[in-house]
Amino acid sequence: MSRRFEKVLIANRGEIAVRVQRALRELDIASVAIYSEADREALHVRLADEAYCVGPPPSGSSYLQGERIVELASRIGVDAIHPGYGFLSENARFAERCEQAGIVFIGPSSRAISIMGSKIESRRLMREAGVPVVPGGIEPLADLEEARAASEEIGFPVMLKASAGGGGKGMRLVGSSADLEKAYRAATSEAQSSFGDASVYVEKYVERPRHVEIQVLGDQHGKVVSLGERECSLQRRHQKVVEEAPSPAVSADLRRRMGAAAVRAAEAVDYTSAGTVEFLVAAGGDSPAAGGDSRAGGAEFYFLEMNTRLQVEHPVTELVTGVDLVVAQIEIAQGERLDPGLEGLQPHGHAIEVRLYAEDPYHGFTPSPGRIRALRLPEGPGVRNDCGIEAGSEVTIHYDPMLAKLIVWGKDRPEALRRLRRALGELRVEGIRTTAPLYLGLLEDEDFLAGRLDIGMLDRKLAAGGLRRSPGEDEARRETVSIVGAALAHAKARRRAAQRAAGPLAARRRWRRAGRQESVRGEG
Repeated sequence: MSRRFEKVLIANRGEIAVRVQRALRELDIASVAIYSEADREALHVRLADEAYCVGPPPSGSSYLQGERIVELASRIGVDAIHPGYGFLSENARFAERCEQAGIVFIGPSSRAISIMGSKIESRRLMREAGVPVVPGGIEPLADLEEARAASEEIGFPVMLKASAGGGGKGMRLVGSSADLEKAYRAATSEAQSSFGDASVYVEKYVERPRHVEIQVLGDQHGKVVSLGERECSLQRRHQKVVEEAPSPAVSADLRRRMGAAAVRAAEAVDYTSAGTVEFLVAAGGDSPAAGGDSRAGGAEFYFLEMNTRLQVEHPVTELVTGVDLVVAQIEIAQGERLDPGLEGLQPHGHAIEVRLYAEDPYHGFTPSPGRIRALRLPEGPGVRNDCGIEAGSEVTIHYDPMLAKLIVWGKDRPEALRRLRRALGELRVEGIRTTAPLYLGLLEDEDFLAGRLDIGMLDRKLAAGGLRRSPGEDEARRETVSIVGAALAHAKARRRAAQRAAGPLAARRRWRRAGRQESVRGEG
């Protein structure tokens, strides 16, 4: 039985909160924003129908206060909570607390989140479901000696990974037995500090793989569909920075096989809502991992993890499929059935997304907090901006530095690349540094333009001092104009100050003189 929501609380901030608000507004559902004291004037707060402060700036005292947020939702009478991504979006306890309070959690069940949140448990389940996994263990390592024995059995190089981890935390590449002890201690320590769980497991390291993920949707009536893949290989320290759909390396046959594996993965946990099954794809290599045939189109693919939430990069899938994934999440949470037309949907055109971070990409990606003095977002054919900032917004050190996402669509990859170049040329953010120059550098890189990608490519190029780009003639001219404009504005401000100091009589004289000059010009 379906129900219609009247009011939904968004347990998040920034661009994703704005994105969810837009979907709610289109569905004529009232939106409730939460905010920390640092976000009191934020865009997502001012766009909401209602807004409530949930604590001081640190996220641990505000946006991560699950009990406080559920209590607020109960008190103001919301029907559902949308968690966005990050913060509480993959917190099984938060989803369970919503369920207990009679509030719909717009996402999967707490059980699905819990199972897929454990890298070890999910690997075990995927093997049982016939989904190929990277060769390695399915149990936490008891100690260093067990790690050594398992690594030698698998064969170096290996990866140590936090069993409760994600986002590159608690992960170490081990090239040889001599490197193991240091890597093991570092991985377990980081896992404990990041997730409160020091357990790690070991798996075979796949040399220079691509990171390709499959978007799935599951409804409450047992139906799960695949909406195709996204290429997410351009990463910095295991954090994605550029995504595109479809992948330039995935054939129709590989898309079909990976999609079927992703559906099996979701069905294994009775998955509902939007989710993403992530795979490593390697050309050639050894025989497929146990549990399923992963060979397709000269490549192998292996299950990496499942993200039980909306992904940052969801817009590229929306642009090539025409499916609004946030609306789909809301409709599924209301009990509606998936549209039968989604079955076998194929991508139309090509979409690319770049993440705009408040960081300096050529000085160690150091954070760049501050106030945004001016902002001009690109527009025109095939350009979309998912943005949580505006001119005057304050970028603080308290939260993730991602400010916005710039997404472009073209009839094919070359057109999408041209539009991305044009859009980045139009983008202006003054007051802070951003990662935009990095993407302009990528657009001059032969490997990126040819689609020759792997998850270590960006780090290798940055370490070698690559991807730096000298300003073109137009950019240099714009910089000069900006400097001149700032000088003129300063001079104008000084004149106004002098005029105020001179008093009203001088001001009236200047007004009369200006009027006479205008009359003379008009007569000419």
